[in-house]
Amino acid sequence: MPATYTPSSDLLSYAGRAMHDIGMAGLFGGQLFGRVALHPAVTEISDERERGAVVNRAWRRYGVINGVGLLAVTAGWIGARVGEAKDRNLTARERTLAHVKDALVATTFVAGAANAIEGVRFAAAAPNGAVPLADGDHAAPAASDRQRKLKQRLNRLSVVTIGAELGVVAINAALAQSGFREAPAKRLLRRGR
Repeated sequence: MPATYTPSSDLLSYAGRAMHDIGMAGLFGGQLFGRVALHPAVTEISDERERGAVVNRAWRRYGVINGVGLLAVTAGWIGARVGEAKDRNLTARERTLAHVKDALVATTFVAGAANAIEGVRFAAAAPNGAVPLADGDHAAPAASDRQRKLKQRLNRLSVVTIGAELGVVAINAALAQSGFREAPAKRLLRRGR
């Protein structure tokens, strides 16, 4: 059956794409800010436990944005894959990119959810999230073995999450560029099949 698009489905696609992109911006931007700015900056706080409380409070607040971002990215891509980004509507190159993006979005979702769960567990390892921290990335010597292990696991998950998010951003760019390389008439003819 040929793919047909109506103005209302186009608007839904635009909204889905915007939701997906805004979600990615929130996810990747938050991770980048946390790792590059927040985590090093808390060393200005002299008390190790207060550092932990501040870091955990900040991530707890940002957790809402991360959660909404994960849902938006995942739902936006699933919506595209059941609609205009079905394999039959894509060139061979676009299909390959879409399959890579499938894996990256799934990895982003799973790693992001695991990161959130571990973040909550880490914050709960001390009253008010006041786990002793040397900086935002490392437990202080006063931290318990459990707290250190939780922080190390959280750091590893964060690296996986950032990598997957960066991969989604790169694949989005490749898919967008691929769409510009194909002549609009040829794309319409292919969709009409």
